[in-house]
Parts: sequence; C-alpha cells; structure tokens
Amino acid sequence: MNERSEPTTGAAEPLAGGDRVDSATEAFVAHRNLLFTVAYEMLGSAADAEDVLQETWLRWMKVDMGQVRDQRAYLVRITTRRSLDRLRTMRRRKEAYIGSWLPEPLLTAPDVAEDVELAESVSMALMLVLEMLSPTERAVFVLREAFTVSYDEIASAVGKSPAAVRQIAHRARRHVDARRPREVVSPSQARAALESFQRALEARDLQGLLDVLAPEIVLVSDGGGVKRAAPRPITGADKVARFIVGGLGKAEVALTGESTVVNGNPALLVRVDGEIDGVIAIDVEGARITGLYYVRNPAKLTRIAAENPLTLR
Repeated sequence: MNERSEPTTGAAEPLAGGDRVDSATEAFVAHRNLLFTVAYEMLGSAADAEDVLQETWLRWMKVDMGQVRDQRAYLVRITTRRSLDRLRTMRRRKEAYIGSWLPEPLLTAPDVAEDVELAESVSMALMLVLEMLSPTERAVFVLREAFTVSYDEIASAVGKSPAAVRQIAHRARRHVDARRPREVVSPSQARAALESFQRALEARDLQGLLDVLAPEIVLVSDGGGVKRAAPRPITGADKVARFIVGGLGKAEVALTGESTVVNGNPALLVRVDGEIDGVIAIDVEGARITGLYYVRNPAKLTRIAAENPLTLR
C-alpha cells in the first residue's frame, strides 16, 4: 500500500510551496523523538534508526499535506515501512555477525527509568526477545504493545488485514510473554543489585559475584569480533562469575564501574585504565541478577556520551 493513500480531511486548503515545507518540517520535528523510538525498538540499532528517519523525512517532504488526516499516524506508518525494509536486510548482516548480537545501548535520562512502560519497552532484555520475532511480528508487537496503535492503523502500515494483524499480535505477545522476566522490580531494587555487582566486579571478588548472581543467570556478551566476548551465552552463576573474573586481565589493571541509565534501566559503564571498555545492562528478579548483557563492540558504544530522548507519545 502506498503512503499516498491516506484519506483527505476534505477541508484542508492547498499550501504554498514555502508554507508546505514549513508545515511538513514542523510536524516532523514535533514527532521526531517518537519516530526514532519506533525505529529503534524495531531495529535495535540507533545508527539504522537514524537512517530510517532520514528516509522518512525524504518521503514525508513529497507528501501532499492537504491529503493527510493525521500527521502522527502518517509519519509512524512511513517509519514502520522503512524499518521493516531495513529489518529484512539487517537479518543478513546479523547472520554474518561474529559472536552474540546485542542491541546498541542508548544513554537515557534518569527519569526514563521512572516511566515503567517506556523503560520495559526499550530494555535490553525485551529487545533481545524481540530479535526472535519475524520482522512483521516485531512491527506489530512494537506498535500495539508499546505505542498502542490501533489494529487498523497497524494493518495499513504492515500491509495486512486488521484480522490478520490481531492474530499476529496475539502470537507475538504469547511468544514474548513466555520469555520476558517473571517479575518487574523497581529502579531502586535494580540499582541496589547493580551496586553489589559493581563492588564485586571492581574488587575482582568471586564470592561477591556469586552472592549477587542468580543460580540461573545468563550472560550475553557482544564484542563484534573486535573485543573479547563469549561466542555463545553463558548460563549458571559459577560459570558466569568465573568468566567475568577470568576476563578482567592482570591485577594491576585499573577497573572501575560507573552507574548510569541505559535504555531506561540502571546499567554500568565499565572503564579499564580510564578507557571505556563497555556497557553492562542487567535483569533483576528477587534481588539477584538473572541477566547480564555486556556490550563491548566499540561500534555500538557511540550513543553513551549524551542522553538520547525516547518517548512513546
């Protein structure tokens, strides 16, 4: 379906060239943070999300504003379609990726962590689960669950009937629910677990790590073939703790952790001899860490120097 099929309001007057450009620019800027969040949640890559926004902008500038009934819905539709196209090409890229693939971490404002719905929707854990969905399932899930887009609007965006979209949404939700954390903890509980982990990490304290790691913990590390990382996820507190301590290098190497907020959740910025080594995101249940996501690939650490505005509205 072509984006030009958006129904007219019937009452809009044609805009002069300069006025049309100004109006289109104003609308795009007003919704830019939302569009970036949509693209990022679908792709897991800020760089690709920015490319999608550029494509959305170029397409948007060709649209007849007099034919657009709902600018937000129209822009989300364009962004979704461009993201779907890119998702399919990214799948081939990921198949050739060296080791485990993790989403690109984003530094976010502390108040994002207080927005439970937003923080969960962009969490590393959930975005990793979304990687298991097909491109269409991911688009439907993201638009419906995170952005509460109507089934009719989603159907228009993904080129399916509303009935088919409902079935896809149900299937995707069931798949995600089976893999998402059983317990949602508060930001303060997550920070407390992270602080315990940080102390044990900096002290290279094996027992301290075992005390804060859940028995069933899973560690996923992403080095992109550039930095050392486990080729596959590691499961079990003892194996994870020994992998972490064994990978810290010589005792004289200065290792520090800095508490931060990544993807709306408490995280740790790790430095080795003062240089950024990576970002560790966590899952917490029952005061213990059940998931560790360590992004070390330098190409994925470009968005941790400045806060990235994310929004569901």
